[in-house]
Amino acid sequence: MDGGGIRTARVIFTPSGKRGEVEVGTRVLDAARAMGVDLDSVCGGRGICSRCQVAPVHGSHPKHGLTMHEGSLTPVNAVEERYDRLRGLAPGRRLGCQALVLGDCLIDVPPESQLHPQTVRKEAGALDVALDPATRLLTVDVAEPDLHHPSGDFERLAAALEDRWGVRVGPPSLHLLSHLQPTLRRGGWRVTAAVHATDGQAEVLDLWPGERTAPLLGLAVDLGSTTIAAHLCSLADGTVLASDGVMNPQIRFGEDLMSRVSHAMMAPGGAAQMTAAAREALGGLASRLLERAGAEPRDLVEAVIVGNPVMHHLLLGVDPSELGQSPFALAAAGAMSLPARELGIGVPAGRAHLLPCIAGHVGADAAAVALATDPGAAEEPTLVVDVGTNAEILLGCRGRVLACSSPTGPAFEGAQISAGQRAAPGAIEAVRIDRETGEPRFRVIGTDAWSDDPAFPPGTRITGICGSGIIEAVAELRMAGLVDRGGLIGSAEATGSARCVALGRTHAYVLKEEDEHGPAIAVTQSDVRAIQLAKSALHAGARLLMDAMGVETVSRVVLAGAFGAHISPLHAIVLGMIPDAPLDRVSSAGNAAGTGARMALVSRAERRRIEALALAVEKVETAVEPRFQEHFVAANALPHATEPYAELARVAILPEPSFNARATRRRPVRQG
Repeated sequence: MDGGGIRTARVIFTPSGKRGEVEVGTRVLDAARAMGVDLDSVCGGRGICSRCQVAPVHGSHPKHGLTMHEGSLTPVNAVEERYDRLRGLAPGRRLGCQALVLGDCLIDVPPESQLHPQTVRKEAGALDVALDPATRLLTVDVAEPDLHHPSGDFERLAAALEDRWGVRVGPPSLHLLSHLQPTLRRGGWRVTAAVHATDGQAEVLDLWPGERTAPLLGLAVDLGSTTIAAHLCSLADGTVLASDGVMNPQIRFGEDLMSRVSHAMMAPGGAAQMTAAAREALGGLASRLLERAGAEPRDLVEAVIVGNPVMHHLLLGVDPSELGQSPFALAAAGAMSLPARELGIGVPAGRAHLLPCIAGHVGADAAAVALATDPGAAEEPTLVVDVGTNAEILLGCRGRVLACSSPTGPAFEGAQISAGQRAAPGAIEAVRIDRETGEPRFRVIGTDAWSDDPAFPPGTRITGICGSGIIEAVAELRMAGLVDRGGLIGSAEATGSARCVALGRTHAYVLKEEDEHGPAIAVTQSDVRAIQLAKSALHAGARLLMDAMGVETVSRVVLAGAFGAHISPLHAIVLGMIPDAPLDRVSSAGNAAGTGARMALVSRAERRRIEALALAVEKVETAVEPRFQEHFVAANALPHATEPYAELARVAILPEPSFNARATRRRPVRQG
């Protein structure tokens, strides 16, 4: 592009989604800093610290409206060549302090280059499950070889396992055979075997000399569209030894599921690219968790993975194109168990178990949520909502469970928001706006103090706003009368608040002014619209389930996932994200998908239970339901255009300003 003689290029950074135009010749590191991208560097741009490594994503990117060519960045220079020679650069990586922008770019910032570590907002709670893992440690004494009664070492190991434990194992893997004989002899013919057994079939996964007392480990993974969360667990007692999470690197191919399906359909090798990205991220997570727990890769013998159908298919290396068109056919819906090495996720000798998908748009993550929350056991209509880029919604009552998926998009997780970022230190996570003065205060990840508290650390860096922060900000603006029922932000004249400033043809609310803590952060009209669209899709999905069950209200709402743990019920209801319900009947289930994955990890009985439940769940397909659009449009208002929200009215009276062109001025907000 040419702006008055100055040549510029568009640059988009993932996974943050931040974008802008920079002058040709700008360093990638400087472009990142100008756009508020989380890219680390401590050497002053001299190319010696390696912390500013980035991954250019070459090729056509219709979702972003650009194509990145090999010439979009300057060629690798002498500094990068020297660094690569001495310390090594991963294939395709560049140093942000050395690469200069020459044309339109899509640039991924890998987790290790991000200054602020990912904050896992999908914490692991306690489990109430009878332990019965599929993989157990069994110690046996194996008969020594006999010249007069020849047999293989493995056959005698198998006989010992059957005699001592009643377990009949199948043929050995090449991995086991590679170290079977030296292990038997080092242990003096006494060994401990990791035996995986399900449905009458058993396999020796690994073998150690003597009696092993250290527990085997398993990995429970919630493979989300935006965030991948994993918990490393002891199979001996179910305890969580370490947890971690990363942004899903597939975001660079599209922030929402249908964009990724489109990439698979339109880009040559697109599905394979996304498969490799997911597997690499999972492998990295597994390695970090093992290191944090002081464990070895061989200790990790099982992984249970849940995710929506598109994530499920891409992880398996299955092209998800059929999921993008009616009738949304799954390649396979049932639970799957396969050698983990086939997925390349850092479980060299173990098994990977994928929970069953419920339907083409309702995946194993919803099955895991159902396992953890058991809505069918409720005596009154109970709504379970697991919000992410794709919302999984369950409605249960007296043995009946209905499920649907609703395409909320990534706004709830901070993406597509002007100052949005992932949940990391420095992100605004909670907001309160004074109803009289219109003045804000907020809390930032990394400190418990509010911004107006004298205890607020003076050196705190405020870098953006995450999903929970933008949700609360919009709800607070509505309760303060600075945003009307239609979602319009009023002008300073209409609201009486100087924080409402003109931004083009619309207005924005200045949540934080530029100061020593960081840049200015505002809630724009586009931000409010993004939240409205996301919450309307969520509400419409819930209403479709209520229509199918024949109920007008729900008695209880369970909020699952990071959303459920970090958003107050009041803010969720003010926005109309969920149907009206008594505040004391709205609760959090934490990371229910991750909890369900952990339950299946440590209990074969729970695996069987979810497989039966997945078959019994009644599926509602939002994509073809004629009333979805009707519910969606009505839900666009804050909280809703037609539903009375009587329970909300018991605890909060919402102002009713109107900021359209013919609106009259509302009572000014007092300043001070």
